[in-house]
Amino acid sequence: MSLIRNRSIGLVTNQAGVDAQGVNDVARLQGAGIRIVALFSPEHGFRGAADPGAAIASTIDSATGIPIYSLYGRTSAPTDEMLQGIDVMLVDLQDAGARYYTYLATTVEVMKAAARVGVPVVVLDRPNPIGGLVQGNVLEPAFTTMVGRLEVPMRHGMTLGELARLAAADLRLGTALTIIPVEGWRRSQALDDTGLPFIPPSPNLPSIESLFHYPGICLFEGTNLSVGRGTDAPFQQVGAPGLDTTALLAAMREAELPGVRFRGVEFTPRRPGEGKFADTLVTGIRLEVTDRSTYDPTATAIHLLVAVRAVYGDRFAWIPAHFDRLAGSRALRIAVETRTAPAVILETWKPALNQFVERREQFLLYPPVGPI
Repeated sequence: MSLIRNRSIGLVTNQAGVDAQGVNDVARLQGAGIRIVALFSPEHGFRGAADPGAAIASTIDSATGIPIYSLYGRTSAPTDEMLQGIDVMLVDLQDAGARYYTYLATTVEVMKAAARVGVPVVVLDRPNPIGGLVQGNVLEPAFTTMVGRLEVPMRHGMTLGELARLAAADLRLGTALTIIPVEGWRRSQALDDTGLPFIPPSPNLPSIESLFHYPGICLFEGTNLSVGRGTDAPFQQVGAPGLDTTALLAAMREAELPGVRFRGVEFTPRRPGEGKFADTLVTGIRLEVTDRSTYDPTATAIHLLVAVRAVYGDRFAWIPAHFDRLAGSRALRIAVETRTAPAVILETWKPALNQFVERREQFLLYPPVGPI
């Protein structure tokens, strides 16, 4: 509290910014006599209800009269005008544990803007909701975007505070940065192991189950298949009209992947944010985690991509630029197109993944856990 007492605060947060009792940041800070002069919201808005990728307008908080500046609309970074009168920027965002999530990019933009005007940044850290395992491929620098801001794997196993430390070093931001660690969190814990309340960080990640699949299944956003947006199980299922579920299930079960099981499903997306197969019956495959300690959503997604590409044939299509942004490379799309075996694809990821694990150690605030 000494970092913000008698200071004017800018707060970057959304609906997930609550304490262990569910009291939101604004109420907690104002109740402690802290002066909040501006609020800043990431993708999905201050209430967390906007569709993915939807531009958010700045507005006024009806409950407090405090301006809410959108960092996912006309601008992705605070302007000097927005930062006027602010002594400290507080960041309290619940990350999703996957590289694609834009809250890290928003945090980086806040750090850059704050450094420019000499305002310190304090990150109120939160657990990585899916624990600390490190899996997937490492992003290539040429593919840096809002959905891949740093050279980290698909599942990085870090908290937002740790990623902010990594960003400050890798991007040479010069930010006066302080991280307030999560008291008592162990990297082996998922969010639902902590006793803290789970509040969906965005509309299509409504459960811990969805979060565990997200680092892998999100790749299908770069294809013409649905990931279940507009259903009660987004990122827990993949499908398309006429997809041969029987053949797909046979291929996935033959792979004998640890920590996950599969079953055939039918679903009908209602108002899917990305517009795929609205009000259309879709056949597909449902994923269910059976052992979090052995499940690798990124390896599972590669096996599933290869199997779907074979089963769906000419009806399968890429959204090439988007897929490559998510994959952090062109190599994965090329490998799938040339029918490279999943085991070979995964083997090519290992050198960069091992280097990342070594590089990140200096930025960790909590002890590492388990093998990659």
